[in-house]
Amino acid sequence: MPNTPAATPAATVPMIPPPASGHAVGVSNDEFRAAMSRLAAGVVLVTAFEPPLDAEGPKGEDVGMTATAFLSVSLDPPLVLVSLRTGSRMDDLLDEQPLWAVSVLSESQRHIAGRFAMKGRISDRLLFEDIPYVRGKATGAVLVGGALATLECRTEQRVEAGDHTLVIGRVLTADVPSADGGPLMYFRGRYRQLG
Repeated sequence: MPNTPAATPAATVPMIPPPASGHAVGVSNDEFRAAMSRLAAGVVLVTAFEPPLDAEGPKGEDVGMTATAFLSVSLDPPLVLVSLRTGSRMDDLLDEQPLWAVSVLSESQRHIAGRFAMKGRISDRLLFEDIPYVRGKATGAVLVGGALATLECRTEQRVEAGDHTLVIGRVLTADVPSADGGPLMYFRGRYRQLG
């Protein structure tokens, strides 16, 4: 009979059952937020046009939202993803309106990011008032002048994920209107410049 080595017992990993809701045992909101704040992210402005409710009423309104959870998903077909707080104005709008746009903000556009990230902010109409922009040909959404890149998108899929909705959009147009300056970054709870 050949001499075989005794099997070594596999390392035992404690299994922590997932909680019914909320964070895993030992992970608080503050701890999770602090850990994720160490991940640098680019800053974009997500925009969409809210059509009028009534042909006789107001003309509709531009809506904008600062986002740092934005990424490329696929090259073929070209897909991107943005994470929206469930129940936010942009989430509700993109649930009904499939066309939206993204402007990748430059380091000189920190004021735009801050303006559209404010809690309890004034109406979107006033927020867009002094910002140079053009309307996207495919979506009619605002594309910010001086942005490093702009994309127009159509929603392909919505995925509920905790307290956020992941919106996956097919890119309809992509442009690089400005080669000036670096990207606006978000790191450790503040807007920053690269470098």
